[in-house]
Formats: sequence, structure tokens, C-alpha cells
Amino acid sequence: MTDVAQIRNLAIVAHIDHGKTTLIDSIFKATQTFRENQEVAERLMDNNELERERGITIRSKHCTVSWNDYLINIIDTPGHADFSGEVERVLSMVDSVLLLVDANEGPMPQTRYVLMRALKLGLRPIVIINKVDRPNARPDHTLNNTFDLFIELGASDEQAHFPVLYGSGLDGWFVDDLEKDERNGMDPLFQAIIDNVPYPEVDQDGDFLMQVSSLDWSDYIGQIGCGRVIRGSLRKGEEFTRIVTKLKVPSSQNKDWEIDSTSIVKGVHMWITRGLTRVETDEISAGDIVWLAGPPEISIGDTFSKNEDTKEALKPLEIEEPTLSMFFLVNNGPFSGLEGTSIMLRQLKDRLERELRVNVALRMEDIGRSDGVKVSGRGELHLAILIEEMRREGLEFCISCPEVITRLDENGNVLEPMEQLIIDVPEEYQGIVIEKISKRKGELTSVQNSGTNTIRIEFQIPTRGLFGYRTEFMTDTRGLGIMASRLVCYGPWRGEIMSRSKGSIISIETGPATAYALEGLQERSVIFIEPAEKVYTGQIVGENSRTMDMTCNPTKRKHLTNHRSSTKDISVTLDVSRKMTLEQAMEWIRDDELVEVTPKSIRIRKAILDIDKRRRAEKKQIALNESATVLRSRISA
Repeated sequence: MTDVAQIRNLAIVAHIDHGKTTLIDSIFKATQTFRENQEVAERLMDNNELERERGITIRSKHCTVSWNDYLINIIDTPGHADFSGEVERVLSMVDSVLLLVDANEGPMPQTRYVLMRALKLGLRPIVIINKVDRPNARPDHTLNNTFDLFIELGASDEQAHFPVLYGSGLDGWFVDDLEKDERNGMDPLFQAIIDNVPYPEVDQDGDFLMQVSSLDWSDYIGQIGCGRVIRGSLRKGEEFTRIVTKLKVPSSQNKDWEIDSTSIVKGVHMWITRGLTRVETDEISAGDIVWLAGPPEISIGDTFSKNEDTKEALKPLEIEEPTLSMFFLVNNGPFSGLEGTSIMLRQLKDRLERELRVNVALRMEDIGRSDGVKVSGRGELHLAILIEEMRREGLEFCISCPEVITRLDENGNVLEPMEQLIIDVPEEYQGIVIEKISKRKGELTSVQNSGTNTIRIEFQIPTRGLFGYRTEFMTDTRGLGIMASRLVCYGPWRGEIMSRSKGSIISIETGPATAYALEGLQERSVIFIEPAEKVYTGQIVGENSRTMDMTCNPTKRKHLTNHRSSTKDISVTLDVSRKMTLEQAMEWIRDDELVEVTPKSIRIRKAILDIDKRRRAEKKQIALNESATVLRSRISA
């Protein structure tokens, strides 16, 4: 049992790509967590295949290092706004945070969000100006902007007098003063942690008390809960009370909560973390961050108490509601089952329910459709990561166009999620960016010139205004622009936003595509497929140059005759096809289109494959829209 005065619990928080996971690599090296001859991968905390491919942290992770007889529990958190649900709950386990800020970019949208959450919990952050060795680094400017952000977010006097370190997480050095101190090693960082992070204020002698802040799942053991022990200790096999609490109205703004249920359970397995490894133990004690299994069901915010008195119950953890939803549907296309496992609705629900056990920011709703369920998340990337994981498991299914989740205010007016959008672009591209964002109902809030031929532009824009824009933005800025956004509030509905301005090219035949047919199509469209690729009726094979949809036969072959052609040896010249990634396809599709996801392919198709049925459905929808328009005009009159 470690003396609680020797324990430090902290989380590393920052905007995406500001260097959190790389910093932890350097912490491992400095504390000699691994053997000298042990092979250690880069970005060791990103142990998920998708995390390594994309270079982002998706799930928060816990590690423990030792320095000068101190035990430092560190939680690596995601930097992308779509995974903010991971940040919200783990902050309840720590006593301080390391706030990383890029010396060039300065505070970004997610920096503001994670700092706001930390300040609300009364934590006193340690600010680290990272990447000061970069050519465009502006550490003094970044520090001033960070201090302004603290004041803007209502930091107390104690929080605003934060300690500051400068350095490079990649090279593994930090200093208190860039001009005077020698740039050698990580000791200044560890000393700052010991001096400024308070040890856990816990009662080691009282009855056991703990709150679940994170979840995991094992097919052999079942649900596993993670949290910090607030009071007392618990030995393996001892009984305790599980108290489930809930908000009276499911809203992060509602502070009223109540006890939902209580049950007597037993701790069967217990773990503590040392390095990156979970070590099973016979006893857990106050101050440490632990893992516990035994109760048949565990949920976020559960209170585990040795005392059966329900007054011991702790307030539920606040987790913001999802902002985006889409339908996950059974794949009913002609190629179903050819490239993966074709699943039915029951199997689709089972897979999503397994995800709900650990992904607390996700929601699944069965609204009575026979072919699918509605899934809600914090953003496009949040849902795209889930879809990619299911795809790599060999599953086949379809997804619909994402749509925002709206609310109603007290007067019955529709409110929609609004995002703060920050864009860094070279000066010559600011005009096209402002024009495109304005068409998507974005409002310009500020423009700053960094003095390095780069303009920082801030907008407030509806979440749905960003659908389909990221690819267009990269094209408009020749790949030199950087954009980041975060949810800030719900605002009045801003009216219709024109999504995609160009129509679809739809196949009317099933079979392998031919170069002869694609050569004629590419003159009026952008092609998504290649010669010899199999297509089916209703599949979208390209983007039309005009606004309307167009049907085609991509399997058409050149008629053969007994006459020799003088040009028979001239090969067909085709443009490079546009291969749509999962995120691009999700942004591109319209309401009547679906993305077919298989382990090998990403296809785009119409929801109704048969052309005659599709035309009848379109006529019916037009008639309904006209009836609704007439009804609204009569009500207004």
C-alpha cells in the first residue's frame, strides 16, 4: 500500500496534435519504465490500430510511473472535440491537469473546452508550452493568449497564477526559463508535478467509497469499472453496495438527481496500473486509481460504498448529450455477403450494445424500423471511428446521411447545435473561405493576422453547415489550411443550407464497369469507380457536373463488327478516379442515399435501388411537400 502523500494523479489535456501522447513517451524514457533492451513503439499509449493509423487518441488511457519514490498516475486524454466525452469523466479522478499548448498554434477550440472543464472542477492546471524548438514557435505570444483564455473562462486568482514550463515533448526536455536554464532532461517537469499537484485528500481509515469514471469490458470477466478510491480500502471478495444515481431530467444543465437503485455486490477482481500493465491485487486503497470487476452491471457514475446508507451516494457525472445521429441499416444490396459477414438486425443491435458498454457518449435508439436503428454520437468522427471498427471486424451494413439533433426552447422554437470554427489559412485564400462559410450560414466573429502570411479566422456556424465542407476546404486552400471546431451552444435554427450542389451518376445495370463506358462519362462527371470494378443497379458511380441526378450504364461495351478500325490500337485514356474514404462518403451523401460499408469496399448507393420505385417515391415526397406548404400558408393566413 503506497503512502497517499507519495501519490500524484493528473491528466494531460490539449487540442489535437499538440503532443500529449509524444510527451508520455518521453516520460516513460525519463523514468526508465521499460528495460533498456526492450523494444518500445512510438506513441506507446496509442495502442489501438486506428489510433496509430490516424495519429489521434480515441480512448483515454491510464498509466503509472515512479520518480524519486513518488507514484504518478497519468491519464492520456483525446484531443479531438468528438471524443470530449472521454475527457469529461476522467477529470473527476485527478487532482490537476497538464495543459499542453503548441508554441506556434496557441490555444485552439479543444484547448478552451478542456480548460473550461478543469476550471469548473476547481483544478489548478500546469501550463506547458510545447514544441518551442519549431521554426515558427512564439512561446511568449502563446503564453499571453493562454493567460487571456484563463481570465476569459473565469479562472480564480489561484488558478490564473499557473506554473509554466517550456520545452519539447518529442526531444524530451523542459525548462522553467528558456533563456537561462539548460535544456537537458525531464526533471523540471517531474518537480513541477510534485510541487504543484496536491496529493489526494482522502480518508484511508474510513469505510470504502469509490465512484466509477470509466468502463472496460472483458468477454471472460464481464464489465470492469475504473475510478479513484475516495475513502478506505477494499479486499478481494468483500461485499459492498452499488448505488446507481441518475439525473431527474437527462440534461447536462440539470443539477437535480436521485437514487435509481441499490444492490449488494462483491469485488471479484481488482487491478492497479504499473507502467502500462494492469496488475491484479488483493486490496485497493484510498488515493489510487483502480480497476474493479464483480458486479454484473456497472455504469458511469455508480457509487461503490462499504456503507449501505444511501446518503453515501455521489452526484452523477455530467456527460454532454450527442449532437449528431444517423441510421445503421442492414445491407440489402445485391452484393450483400460477398465481401464480409452479412448481419441481420438482431446481430447489428448486439454489436452496438457491446459498444455502449464502454462508449458512454454513444446512444442507440430503436424507433421501430425493421431494417435498422438510430445511433447518436458527438460528431462525424466519433461515429466514423465506430463504423471503421465494425468494418474491420468483418461486418457489412449501411449508414444513412448524418443529421443534427435539435432541441426546443421554452417558446417552442427549434434550436440547433452551433460550433466555434477556427481556420488558419494563407492570406490569398481567406476570400474563398469566408465566401463558402457565409453560404453555409456561418457568421464571422474575428480575424487575426499572425504576421507570418497566415490569417486566423473565427466563425460561429451550425454543425450541419460543416457537413461536406472539409474536403472542399482542403481543395480551396490547396491543402495548406487548418480547421478545427467545437460545440459551443445551441442557437436558433438558421434556415435551409444548400448541401451538395452537384447531382449523382447512378448505374442502371449490374456487372463489371468498362473503360469504354467510363471514358464517355468522365466528360460530364467525376468518376468514383475503376474499369472492371463490379457495380449494381442503384449504385452511385460518380458525381454529376450539374445539379440533377443522372442515370447511366457503366457496364456498356463497344459493339464489335467484322470491320477493322484504324484506331483499334489506341488505348482509352481515363482520369484518375476519386476514391471516397468513409468520412468523405458520409459528408457527400444526401438524404435519399446510403453508404454501404464492407471490409473491402466503401460504396455509395441510393436508398431505393429500383429506378421505378425511386421515381414513385420522389413524386410522393414532392406531393407531401406541396401539401405541407399549402397547409402552412393557410395557417399563416
